[in-house]
Amino acid sequence: MSTLTPDQQHALLVRNTQEVLPAGALLERLRDAASKSRPLRVKQGFDPTAPDIHLGHTVGLRKLRQFQDLGHQVVLIVGDYTGLVGDPSGRNKARPQVSADELERNAATYLEQFYKVLDSRPAPPRLPVEVHRNGEWFSRMGFVDVIRLAAKLTVARLLERDDFSERFKAAQPIGVHELFYPLMQGFDSVAIHADVELGATEQKFNLLVGRELQTDAGQPPQIIMTLPVLPGTDGVQRMGKTLGNYIGVSESPSQIFGKTMSLPDAAMETYWRLVADADDAELREVERALREGKVNPMEVKKRLARRLVTMYHGAEQGLKAQESFESQFSRREVPDDVPEWRPKAGDLKSFGIKDFLVATGLAQSGSAAWRAVDQGAVAIDGVKVTDREHKIDPKSSFVLRVGRRMVRVKPAAGS
Repeated sequence: MSTLTPDQQHALLVRNTQEVLPAGALLERLRDAASKSRPLRVKQGFDPTAPDIHLGHTVGLRKLRQFQDLGHQVVLIVGDYTGLVGDPSGRNKARPQVSADELERNAATYLEQFYKVLDSRPAPPRLPVEVHRNGEWFSRMGFVDVIRLAAKLTVARLLERDDFSERFKAAQPIGVHELFYPLMQGFDSVAIHADVELGATEQKFNLLVGRELQTDAGQPPQIIMTLPVLPGTDGVQRMGKTLGNYIGVSESPSQIFGKTMSLPDAAMETYWRLVADADDAELREVERALREGKVNPMEVKKRLARRLVTMYHGAEQGLKAQESFESQFSRREVPDDVPEWRPKAGDLKSFGIKDFLVATGLAQSGSAAWRAVDQGAVAIDGVKVTDREHKIDPKSSFVLRVGRRMVRVKPAAGS
């Protein structure tokens, strides 16, 4: 266990959290654990509905790492069964269902990426991470067990959730399978005897259900700890794969650096606070620099981008990514590691600029492509494209750029 006192641990753990409930319970549980030399079991679940862990996920993972550094037992739940349902939290419609095979493929990549934050080879006081797929218990349930679990929660209680109640009022469909999600997440806590569960703010209902199910099972109810939501690279909506506004921890150094540099200035303080491991002194320095305007925000952003690359790829790659970015945008050079893309049969309906932007992934949709063109953010080999009707020779090779993101387009296959 850690040499820090329970009060010192508590002060560290509640930093940068949104809510810790019930009030005072975490400190009490830490004191009890210290008196019994028993580590707390600290849980967070992740549904592998997409292959990449992004910086939004690391807000929770970094808090888990703090618990691990203090000698507590981190328990990760890979939701191979909850992923089949899809978390309805914060959604105004049902999530598209993902196949079991796709979930399993994604789960394999999750397990690798978790250890970009958590310690995979811990030494005392750190404990090895405990990983479970929730199929371990749900796959053994018969239909009678499912009925008994469903009886633990009323429809009225479920409709207390903002997302369900709003969809119900708006006559939006709510699948029966979606109603099982809070029960399934809550039962995970029963299965692994969680002392603490972490989740984003919109997870509060699910975390509270876990407390109810644990009490019903005769277990001490878990403390719930909600964490702030990280905005995506647009600075507005929460970071997510479906919105295309994410920074993946396994992306290349140039991608992490470039995407970070595309952040709105207003989002920088949040990123420094939640995902850059900045201490209080550094945060005060960043806040003062941005507020007083004595430092160009671009320089503060470069420091952030280099920090993030260093965290996931090492200091050498952090320096190289910054040098590459500066040569690329200060001297209009193109770095060697620009991703390449070559159109295949069926990739493009025509050879217009919009089609290339969408096909290469530089724009998430046709409307996003038009906006980029209208804003003067699109360039081919350094020359701006402002005409929506601009046509591209499919037999040519060129560098296509949107803002700070770029792709080296190669001639079409067979040309």
